[in-house]
Amino acid sequence: MFFRKKDSDRAPEAASLPGAAAMPGDGKVSVSLTVNGTPVTASIDPRTLLVQFIRENQRLTGTHVGCDTSQCGACVVHLDGRAVKSCTVLAASVDGGTVTTIEGLAKDGKLHPMQEAFREHHGLQCGYCTPGMIMSAIDIVNRKGTSLDEATVRHELEGNICRCTGYHNIVAAVRAGAANMSGTRQAAE
Repeated sequence: MFFRKKDSDRAPEAASLPGAAAMPGDGKVSVSLTVNGTPVTASIDPRTLLVQFIRENQRLTGTHVGCDTSQCGACVVHLDGRAVKSCTVLAASVDGGTVTTIEGLAKDGKLHPMQEAFREHHGLQCGYCTPGMIMSAIDIVNRKGTSLDEATVRHELEGNICRCTGYHNIVAAVRAGAANMSGTRQAAE
C-alpha cells in the first residue's frame, strides 16, 4: 500500500485504537496497564508495540525481540493470563490489561517451577530464546495440564525457535517444570 508523504508521517488516529485515550496536541495516547503486578501509565505513540513498551518504557529487557515477524517467540509474555507474541500487539490496544513478563515470575526470591526446571535441566544455551520458551511453557501447562508427553511439548513449542540447541533439554525442562507445577494455574497473574 502506498501513501502520499504527508499521510505516511501521520500517526493513526488515537480514537481508532480501542481503550486508548488521546493526549491533546501531541498525537500520543495514554495507556494504563498492570505489568508484573505494578500499575503503570504512560503517554506513547499509538504505533508502539507491546514489546517496545515493555523493553523501552518499562525497562524490562528480559522480553527479547528476535525476528520482528512473529516467527521466533522470543517476545512471548502473558497478557491477561494467556501467552502472546508481544511483537504483534499494539500496546494501546491492551489498555487496562495485565502483562506478566519473565521478570514477574519469581516470587520472594524463589524461581517459578518452570524457571527452576530450565536451570536444572539446562534448557538453554545462549539464553536468548529462554524467556519466551518459559512463558510459552507455563501457558502450555495452564492449557494442557501438568502431565505432558514429549510429542505434546514439541508440538506446542513450534512457535518458539531456538537456534542453539536440539530442543532435547528444552523439552525435558518443560516436562519437569510441568510436573513441579501444581494442578492450579501458575501464570503469575
